[in-house]
Amino acid sequence: MNILVCISKAPDTTTKISFTDGNTKLNKDKVQFIVNPYDEWYALVRAIELKEQYGGTVKIISVGDAEYDPIIRKAIAIGADEAVRINSDALDAHFVASQIANYAKDKGFDLILTGKETINYNGSQVGAMIAELMGLPYVATASKLEVNGKVAKLERDLAAGVEVLEADLPVVISCAKGMAEQRIPNMRGIMAARTKPLEVIEPTPTDQHTEIVGYELPADKGSVTYIDPNNMDELVQLLHSEAKVL
Repeated sequence: MNILVCISKAPDTTTKISFTDGNTKLNKDKVQFIVNPYDEWYALVRAIELKEQYGGTVKIISVGDAEYDPIIRKAIAIGADEAVRINSDALDAHFVASQIANYAKDKGFDLILTGKETINYNGSQVGAMIAELMGLPYVATASKLEVNGKVAKLERDLAAGVEVLEADLPVVISCAKGMAEQRIPNMRGIMAARTKPLEVIEPTPTDQHTEIVGYELPADKGSVTYIDPNNMDELVQLLHSEAKVL
């Protein structure tokens, strides 16, 4: 089984975010970057499990500059076999999807897996765009994935229950919680990641359809008012006078 896993980097969830250049760029000073958790914990680990079950190869792909290399090495240490980095800034979702689709179109991948979203942009767009550009079926936010021959059997968690789907391979899938359990790289994997090849290729010409005008931090949290549980009159009065409906 030939599997491609799309990997992105994101600031560590404990990072205090700030911006530069008139709030148009992320301030990377003292920011610790990690593999986007949805890509690592669910898409990559499930790909490795399928390789262990059926054989084959897991390749990871990223669109980014040389700052991505440590992130890619971390993914290799978890168990990926090969890696490719498209040497360009990740300008927007369409640009990233186009670069990945152009690379993957003639490589014969059975599965193309992404995380359901990145934790810094929360766009959930790249997987669907890859599928559209490659003319492949797409299943979003899958929580389970099994493969039977040339058919992928999937489940998605919905508000009303669980949706069960089947899709012929090749297929593009975005992976959500439940797809796999996080793996910690062992020493053997860490040592192997240092020597495994990392292919770097230049991007193909692609139009950019969006422009970042600026970033804005969320408003500070308001104060909290504690009320004696026996004083319901005060609670009702505050709900009328101070509570805000969002």
